[in-house]
Amino acid sequence: MGKIKAVFKENSCFKVFLISLAVTGLGYGIYKGIIDNYMAEIVEMGEFDRGLAEFFREIPGLMLIFILAALYMFSAEKLYKLGAVIMLVGMGMLSIISPTKLLVTLAVCIYSLGEHIQLGMKNTLSLEYAKEKQGGQALGYQNALYQVGTLAGYLVIIVAFSVLFSNKPYKLFFLIAAIIMAVSAVFAFRLKGNSETDKTKSRFYFRKKYTKYYMLEVFYGARKQVFFTFGPYVLILFYKANASVISLLFAISAICCFFLAPLVGKIIDKLGYKVVMVSDTLILVIVCFFYGFAHHIFPMSVAFIVCCVNYVLDSVISLASMASNVYVQDISDNQEEVKATISTGISVNHLITILIALFGGWIWQKLGIETLFIISAVLGLCNSAYAATIKTKGKCEE
Repeated sequence: MGKIKAVFKENSCFKVFLISLAVTGLGYGIYKGIIDNYMAEIVEMGEFDRGLAEFFREIPGLMLIFILAALYMFSAEKLYKLGAVIMLVGMGMLSIISPTKLLVTLAVCIYSLGEHIQLGMKNTLSLEYAKEKQGGQALGYQNALYQVGTLAGYLVIIVAFSVLFSNKPYKLFFLIAAIIMAVSAVFAFRLKGNSETDKTKSRFYFRKKYTKYYMLEVFYGARKQVFFTFGPYVLILFYKANASVISLLFAISAICCFFLAPLVGKIIDKLGYKVVMVSDTLILVIVCFFYGFAHHIFPMSVAFIVCCVNYVLDSVISLASMASNVYVQDISDNQEEVKATISTGISVNHLITILIALFGGWIWQKLGIETLFIISAVLGLCNSAYAATIKTKGKCEE
């Protein structure tokens, strides 16, 4: 705790802020650990239904830039509190509503809205509460505490669904997650202050020299969404993985990413962002091949293990997306431009992800998982080819 205190201002609300984040992470870990299985087993969402639900879940992310612009008069603390309340409403709905496709999708969308509003404020508050020249460490502690909470949530589901319960009490754990979110909201409402929101997140920022970055975000958003939405669903529908197995997989991925993220960062610094952006998506082609065709090559039990390994591997190579941020920093004129460009890149990313979510389920349903992951591999190759055209010396001309 002493190291954390050394990073944040003594007269700030950093303690209750960090507690709120850790508790939110715990609730999210429980929610994330069971939501896919709940949709598949209880709500009986098929491939296309899952893609459609994800389409609506991603809309708040796409609309975030307009939402923050409309609420420009709110401080960062007020927006953070608003996000906490909306997340609580969404999670509470999941614990009481009938398991119909429409109602569950609505509840997930409400939760997503609150999550995205909070997401936009976490970095702002971390930087506001940090001491001078300690912003990077403050962001690191913020992310680490949230990840620890999320991992704890996964572990709760692993133990509950593999040891304690045999009747799959999904609604009970949605209720537990809602109670945890309520506790987080209590801490959120103890935040004082009137911190300004990040103005760079309230508008689109386009400049010609960042065209390649925007295109890379399109390719990355497309390929990321295939694994984020359909990766676990393949394991659930095709290989019959239960909630404890899925949570275990999420937990392993989180642990691997936690320890390997610094290493990936060092590789980016040593080899350069261009090399990393080209090579990571070439590895993705191998991952996609085995994810889509493992059941044709191996017995089902072995194919399931192969897919689980490849899911974790995809999570790790996704860390290479940091390289595109380094690329933006390399060609930018100042730090504010970096923040504005990356914020716009996130919006571009969301635009393509909602389309992939919508059509990905239809492709799987009509053409099979093989075709879905072939498309993901092709998108990866396009990403590599496009990244290879980046000039790493000198500034790009407008």
